[in-house]
Amino acid sequence: MTVPSTLRPAASPSSGKTSARFWRRWWRSLSPNRQDRFAALAPLAAVLLFLAAIVAAFWYLRVEEADREQEALRRDVEYAQQRVRLRLLERQEQLMRIARDLANSDMELPQFHQRAESLIGQYPELQAITWIDENGKVLASHATPTIASAQVRVAGEVLRKGDTQAGFAQSRSSQQPVYSQPTIEEGEPLPLLQLQVPLNAQGKFAGVVLGEYSVDNLLRYGTPTELLARYAITLLDSRGQVLAGVPLAPRERAEWMPWTRRTTAYEIPVSPVGHNLVLRAQGYRTSLGLIGSGLFWLVGVLSTMTAWMLIATWRHTRRRMQAQQALVQETNFRRAMENSVLTGMRALDLNGTITYVNAAFCQMTGWSEEELVGQKPPFPYWPEADHEALHARLQDELSGKSIPGGFQVRVRRKGGTVFDARLYVSPLIDARGRQTGWMTSMTDITEPNRIREQLSASHERFTIVLEALDASVSVAPLGSSELLFANKLYRQWFGSQTDGHLQLVAQAGVLPVGDSDHPSDEDPLMGLPTDSLTSAHSENAEIFLPDLGKWLEVRSRYLSWVDGRLAQMVIATDITPRRLAEAQAARQTERAQSVSRLITMGEMASSVAHELNQPL
Repeated sequence: MTVPSTLRPAASPSSGKTSARFWRRWWRSLSPNRQDRFAALAPLAAVLLFLAAIVAAFWYLRVEEADREQEALRRDVEYAQQRVRLRLLERQEQLMRIARDLANSDMELPQFHQRAESLIGQYPELQAITWIDENGKVLASHATPTIASAQVRVAGEVLRKGDTQAGFAQSRSSQQPVYSQPTIEEGEPLPLLQLQVPLNAQGKFAGVVLGEYSVDNLLRYGTPTELLARYAITLLDSRGQVLAGVPLAPRERAEWMPWTRRTTAYEIPVSPVGHNLVLRAQGYRTSLGLIGSGLFWLVGVLSTMTAWMLIATWRHTRRRMQAQQALVQETNFRRAMENSVLTGMRALDLNGTITYVNAAFCQMTGWSEEELVGQKPPFPYWPEADHEALHARLQDELSGKSIPGGFQVRVRRKGGTVFDARLYVSPLIDARGRQTGWMTSMTDITEPNRIREQLSASHERFTIVLEALDASVSVAPLGSSELLFANKLYRQWFGSQTDGHLQLVAQAGVLPVGDSDHPSDEDPLMGLPTDSLTSAHSENAEIFLPDLGKWLEVRSRYLSWVDGRLAQMVIATDITPRRLAEAQAARQTERAQSVSRLITMGEMASSVAHELNQPL
């Protein structure tokens, strides 16, 4: 039941007084700084609210007006699309009649040309009608005189590859009329809208009737005149390229007013072509009133000037916060890199005190960051036996006498073990370009040193073995006078040149080698297969060198040198004692044979004398 107004209780005045007392107590409870802050924000909030109300009202009116314009534009565009659609359907019906007559053989070439000429002359948007057989060959074609020569189809030619051939294949497969809009090519005339109507002769595909439309004439004669005067109407292809009409150019003035950036436009696909042909209309822009725009900008400028101080302060505070966040991120990133790098990093000030070490340095030495930072020489990771040398090296570092390639030192771990390290020293420069200390990077080279020592020892053992051989060993590349290797005995016999090597090879008849025109650093046999040479058995020969007065047994073998060149190794062994022994044995054998012959002759003479002395 509704209570009469005369019976309703009146609002108690004590409630208003209670609210006022609450706000008064809250205001007095604030600190002076907070009261000043609220006092500064209250006028700004009022100005911002006033500006927001003006902007909202202006925006609401503009949106209402734009919605009305957009709705009217949508209705007009749909009406124009219906007009264009009806015009296309009428032409399609006429082309389908021609296709039916051709399929039923009710029309010959003269009648086809007559019908095509009549349709083209009656409807300006129709530019050409072509009869194409099932193989894509043009049987007959009639076009308007205004069509470009490149677009004229001649009887007897075959359809070119492109949208026309694709539409022909689609019409063959679907047995339905197919619309296609070729793409615009630079330097070519505007393409024509194509309609391909299939010829169905007793259930078989017999070709198509191709009708080609001028998109510009279709827009001009298919769109109502009053709409062309009211809007900027254009026809677009599927990629948004303009086929007909002139679109509105964007105006720079619209950039100054956010609400004018929105252009009143509407587009819709033209049926039955589909998305290959889109009808778009743009409403002509009208300028805003000078008074309305001036009032808006005046209110905006005044409000902006009032709020400028607070906004500037807020932006300054925000930049400080962003800089602080960026600094924290950069610090965390650098800390992550320092903790992930495997190279030990150490920073010294100008007096030689450690100011920074990274995690890798602590892991190498075994000392923690707290134990190392602040230490002065001698540092705890210095071996006791190297204190003087390391102290002298540190003084050279502090004086700027650093070696660019670094230097090798021994470092003692906290557990007492010692490892080899290489240190690289560089000046530590601050943001002002001043040197504040020295930065040292340390890498553990214990394993590389061990490998280097093993390689050196292995090379030394190999060299000792070759030097101790009682045979001359030499290696030289083929076709070159360079001596790659020679042992001690070779150097004693022939010196350090390749003359002895070449002499041994030449006299042994292993490989005739003469003077070469090739430079010493070029292998003339490079690129040839060497597997058969290097895997072959060694060849040997015995020669006599008058200069040495020695008989030598020469053995040679081909091998691939460390740089990939094919080389020949020659091993010459002194066989002079063996040859002398063989010669002496031969002489003794010859004397024994002579004595044996004399003995045999004496026995024969005695037997003959015995026979002669006995009587018959």
